[in-house]
Amino acid sequence: SSDASINDDTMDNLPTYTMAQVSQNNGNGRDKRVWMTYGGNVYDATDFIPNHPGGSEKLLLAAGGPVEPHWHLYRQHFASDLPQKLMEKMLIGYLDPADQEKVDEDMEKLTDSEEGDPYANEPIRSPLLIVHGDTPMNAEVPAEILEREYITPVSEFYIRHHHPVPMLSEKDVEAFRLEVDLSLLSKGNANKGGDNQKSVAKLSLAQIKSLPKVEVTTTLQCSGNRRSGFNELRGTSGTPWGQGAISTAKWGGARLVDVLMLASEQLADDDGNVPTEPGRESLVGTLQKLQDLIDQYPNLQHLRFESLDGMLASIDIIKALSPFGDVIIAYEMNDEPLSRDHGFPLRVIVPGYAAVRNVKWLSKLELAEEQAEGAWQRGLNYKVLPPSVLDANEVDLDQMPGLGEVSVFSGITSVSRVEDNGDEKKRMVPGETVLVKARGWAWAGKF
Repeated sequence: SSDASINDDTMDNLPTYTMAQVSQNNGNGRDKRVWMTYGGNVYDATDFIPNHPGGSEKLLLAAGGPVEPHWHLYRQHFASDLPQKLMEKMLIGYLDPADQEKVDEDMEKLTDSEEGDPYANEPIRSPLLIVHGDTPMNAEVPAEILEREYITPVSEFYIRHHHPVPMLSEKDVEAFRLEVDLSLLSKGNANKGGDNQKSVAKLSLAQIKSLPKVEVTTTLQCSGNRRSGFNELRGTSGTPWGQGAISTAKWGGARLVDVLMLASEQLADDDGNVPTEPGRESLVGTLQKLQDLIDQYPNLQHLRFESLDGMLASIDIIKALSPFGDVIIAYEMNDEPLSRDHGFPLRVIVPGYAAVRNVKWLSKLELAEEQAEGAWQRGLNYKVLPPSVLDANEVDLDQMPGLGEVSVFSGITSVSRVEDNGDEKKRMVPGETVLVKARGWAWAGKF
């Protein structure tokens, strides 16, 4: 496909394909081409796969078939005209009208069904938020709130979602269990090859809340914050955030290390009795156990997270287990139970790391040798690329580091002139040097 837009004459001469022909190009054929359809058009997305902002895995969901069902869930594609502009360069033909009619019929059934709208039960949000898209919800904090409030109110805390917000009934909450997979610690031991389920603990909310409660005040920021500023120079492919995809809160919960210890004790209790009040480890004892664990299991490099909506992410094991890492499993935010928008019933808080690592709606922890799979850990949007790279085909994404601890970020929220004579307003003259007062914020990952 060419970078130049296809002209009208070329479009008139494009062939028509059946869905059966499209399905043969699902990435598994001899030439590994990936075709997909949308709105009666056929596209060859093969060369675009590495550059898909949501990760190649998400794009491949539509390989050899229609895009419509997937965009019904991932509606961020309708927030701008960029997806359509990118697809213009991939157009190779048209879908047989009879096959497109079948796609339209299937979509009509999907949207008309009682469960057809996955966003039907979204939470009510504050009208003060600056909304970039509501299905899924992506909204930032107004600059004046960032300037005025160090602790961001829960109702105005920025929101970054990829999917509909999970909704748990009272029965769901009662039955909820956090899975903690410690099977890596069994590798090489006498029980190798045994039942792996014996290495997976399941902890209730009551058990987690029985652990010593700690509170951590920290800032979360979307990795795309201030992206709109780059758009003035060169167009980007994500949500056009201003400077408000950042907020600060006081989080309450259990230390991650305590949760892992509780899981380990549960698995070690042959009688099925689950300890609910483990003793506090001394700092020296915790450091010694961490060092012993790393020495004994050199392959233990990562802690993986999984959420109720299927999100996968991970952090390095040193950050996860260090008493100086301040990583917690949170169930409170600003002295209130977590709201649905911000992770109810449990959320990982990883101070100093990009917000994508602070997984909401946490359902599983896993000790692992490798970082998490999937777009949120290994995809283009969450890799640190050199500023000169404009095309992901130019680099090996597997060799590029994923987002973890972030660098310094800052923003100016307001600028006012300092008057020479009290409140007297002076007319500014071009070329004149004036004294101004600037207000804003700054944040670095280590703090």
